[in-house]
Amino acid sequence: MRLVAGLGNPGPEYAVTRHNIGFMVVDQLAAQFGSIWERSTKWDALSSKCGAVQLVKPMSFMNRSGYPISAIAQFYKIASQEILVVLDDLSLPLGRLRLRAGGGSGGHNGLESIIMQFGTEEIPRLRIGIGEAPHEESVDYVLSRFFDEEKPLVRSTIDRAVEAVKCAIDNGLLSAMNTFNPESSPAVRRDESVSPRRPDLQGKETEQA
Repeated sequence: MRLVAGLGNPGPEYAVTRHNIGFMVVDQLAAQFGSIWERSTKWDALSSKCGAVQLVKPMSFMNRSGYPISAIAQFYKIASQEILVVLDDLSLPLGRLRLRAGGGSGGHNGLESIIMQFGTEEIPRLRIGIGEAPHEESVDYVLSRFFDEEKPLVRSTIDRAVEAVKCAIDNGLLSAMNTFNPESSPAVRRDESVSPRRPDLQGKETEQA
């Protein structure tokens, strides 16, 4: 892996929402390496380093995540298979991790934007379960904060996700899959998860979901 991209929305109002757990993971990874986030003048993103690996947080809002990530990858000549996208997943129980080498977006608009920009589904990803929306619209749910009783599990999940990313960097994606996917087989599996597509909001909020 040469680039790890955490997905989320910029701004303090979204910092600790469910949709931003990808940001939380790369933030913790950067902190472990004593790295500082810098705003790039070339693209709409924050970037940092984890050894030789680029860490990226798009500042373009979730639905446009693909633009800065593809620009950075093109600048550094990084292939799609050398990127690991870290994102939230409504279809997985809270705390579940799922690493895959490629596949569809599963209804995640940030991942869909990345797939569209690269023109391929062969983009490794680490999905992090945030739990299914109980009785509200999925857009409202992903933009909500974790409940107090969920926070210990969220913290331990972020810790495990960081270890999964480090394993993928150091030992390769297959090793990370076999270690952190309890249901994985020895073969690299494509992402076959299907969750309902999140509805786009109208106007300015379309950028946030």
